[in-house]
Order: sequence, then C-alpha cells, then structure tokens
Amino acid sequence: MQDRLNIAVFVDYDNIEIGVKSTLRREFDVSLALGALKERGDIVAKFAYANWGRQEGATRQMAENAVQMVQRIPSPRGDKNGADINLALDALEMAFTHAHVNAFAIVSGDSDFIPLVNKLKEYGKTVFVVGGKAFTSTILQQNCHEFVSYESLLEDGDRIVPTPMPDRRDRPDRGDRPERDRKDKKERGPRPVPLDLTQAMPLVERALQVLERRAVQPQLGLLKSTMLQLDPAFSERAYGAGSFSDFVDKLKKADFINVSGSGGRYIIERRGGHTAEKAAPRPEEALPLLRDVLETHRMELEEGATAEELEQWTLAEHPVFNLQKFGFQQFSEFLNYAQDKTVVRTEPDEERGIIVHLGAEFYPPALPEPAQESIPEEEEDEPQPIVEGQPTIFEPNPPPPKPKKAAPRKRAAAGAGTARRPRKRKPE
Repeated sequence: MQDRLNIAVFVDYDNIEIGVKSTLRREFDVSLALGALKERGDIVAKFAYANWGRQEGATRQMAENAVQMVQRIPSPRGDKNGADINLALDALEMAFTHAHVNAFAIVSGDSDFIPLVNKLKEYGKTVFVVGGKAFTSTILQQNCHEFVSYESLLEDGDRIVPTPMPDRRDRPDRGDRPERDRKDKKERGPRPVPLDLTQAMPLVERALQVLERRAVQPQLGLLKSTMLQLDPAFSERAYGAGSFSDFVDKLKKADFINVSGSGGRYIIERRGGHTAEKAAPRPEEALPLLRDVLETHRMELEEGATAEELEQWTLAEHPVFNLQKFGFQQFSEFLNYAQDKTVVRTEPDEERGIIVHLGAEFYPPALPEPAQESIPEEEEDEPQPIVEGQPTIFEPNPPPPKPKKAAPRKRAAAGAGTARRPRKRKPE
C-alpha cells in the first residue's frame, strides 16, 4: 500500500454552491476544500461539473485553482441528475484506468453519491467527502472514510452570516474583494458555540477501547485515525480546537483522560470510572421536541417555512432547548439530521435560505381498502359419477328405457272379416 495518498477531486458545483449559499449565506470557495485535502495527500486531478454558462463568477476561481471545468449541458426536459451521472462515471473510469490514484474526494452533499462511495471503497480506494454539516446527508457522512465539514474550514468571523446575501447586480466587482471581505467579517456574527467535550467522550473512550483490544499504544495520530474509522464525521474544530493535539489538551485539562509522554509522542489512557457516555444525550433524543413544534405549526408548514421561523417557534415553545447538548452546532444542522429521519423535508433556496416542510412520517401511506368478500353463488350439486364396481350411497340414474318394438299385425283374409276360431271344448 502506498504511504502517500494520491487524491482525485470531483466537485459537484451546483450542489455544493447552493448548499453553502442557503445555509451559510456566502459563496462557495473551492480553494478552502482543496487546501484541506492537500493536508491529507497529493492532489493529482481536479474536476468540477456544472453548467458553466450560468456560473460566470465561478469560472475564474476554478481557473485560478487549476480545476478542470466539465461542461454539463442540460437537456430540454431538465436533467436534474445529469452532473451526478457524469461525475460518477468519470470517477469509476479513473479508478479502473489510473492505478496510482488511491484516494477520491467528492465535494458535494448529495446522498445520491452513496453508491459511488461504496463502490470506490470496494475497490480499495480511500474516500473523502467535503460538504456542509448543515446540508450533507448524515448517511453520506458516515459511509466515507473521512468527512470534512465546510464550516470547519471557514475563518472565525466567517462561520455564520445572519444577513441575507445582496442581489447579484448589487455586488461589487472582484477588484474590491479584500475590502469587501473585511466588511463582511464585521457584519457576520461570531462562530458557532463549540460543543461540550462530554459529547466527544463516548467516541474517545470507544476508540481507546479498540486500541486496547489490539494491544496497541494509543498515540496521538493513531487515536485520531481510529476515531475517524468509528465516526468519519468527527472534527476537533467542532469542539473549539484548532488541531487534534489541542483537542487532547482540552480533554486532559478537563480530567477526562490521562496523557503521558512528550515531544509529540503522547500516550493517551482512559480514566477509570468516567461516566461521560451516560451523561451525554443522544441526537435522536431531540426529535420528540421537534415533532411537537411541527405538529403545533402544521398549517404554516404545509406551504413551507424558513429554518429561521421554525427555530423561533422552537425557542418560543421550549426556551431551555439547547442544540449543543445534543451535539449540534447550528439549527440547520439539526434539521439536516431530522430530514434523514424523515421528520422534515428541506429544500435550499438562494433568497430565503432553507425551506422546511413536514416529513414523510407526517403523511403515512393510506391503508389498503379491505377486499370485499364475494358471496359465492349457490351451485347445484352435480351428480356423483358412478364407477362400476365401486360402492356409492347414491342410486345410479337408471338408464333411459329402450323403446319397445311394435307387434307385427296379421293380414286379414281378402274379402272377409276377421273370424274368431271357436274354442275347443273339453270332452265331458
């Protein structure tokens, strides 16, 4: 096996662009995704799929980052999954024809790529997925080797954008970009509240138990790789740490683990009697509360409501509701999880953000109509066949009587009537 990963990057631009815009209210920057992947290996190929005639502003940043733009020409009927099919075919072709490419990165949040990810893993390829935690399917996050959240790649002042994006016609030219970026950082709110360390402890303890069973010393890099094997969506940045070593230092200061060694060769051990796993609520425990809010505002959600409106309703009815307690940094991330559980259905909108509808569980399939029992018509009993020589309780039908032959008539004597012969008398 090669020590260094040779990564081929495939960008589903239409999906990632509208996902970032609707959840984070900012433009997608491909250089952030490429920079994160360069930390994991050598990028040997870069492709992006879109109808580039409608993405004039994005073509420049693709050219600046040497990304090969693959034109997707939509059919007159509107091929919604056209880019997905082209991307999947090209990725599989590269897996067959380029043996030196041993890793693939899918920059998208579309769950339609789950079969592609599974197939690449069958061929022994390492698969990364880059997307936003607020719009990437949780199933896709859990089935790759490592999920890189786009939110974790943003700078501190760029995480949340509370104000809507300006109209394209009102945007300044790219020549004013540095000044505009500084202005945007001031207008944007603070970074999401980091998750509590108790949320990470079940995964940390599970990884340490795996390493103990393997009789391997739990060093820093080995611990992180094991945690990613168990949960590809793990990111130390979600807990306010800039690196994994900072994350371990936070755990040590909180007395969750024992750390020994120096010079970058830390040995991590579990602390006895730790009960963080019992104290940390699971994400699914927040769903009943959301169901209550959805049922209360069912009429408004029939036409669709924004994620901000639903969040306000939730906080108004449950003021003590805390997303971080259940492992979510943003409300949109919680909605993304609820969508995979069929509680809600979300769709991105460039102007309004995320539009929320009631999920499939609120519209159960109709029960099949009971089949009407047809009353069979009374049928006349057919006569039982009679087998000659076999006993039967029924009398056999008598055969029809044979026609009698008529007795021949005697011819009368010609010219005389019929005379009777006298009877002979017996002698006295």
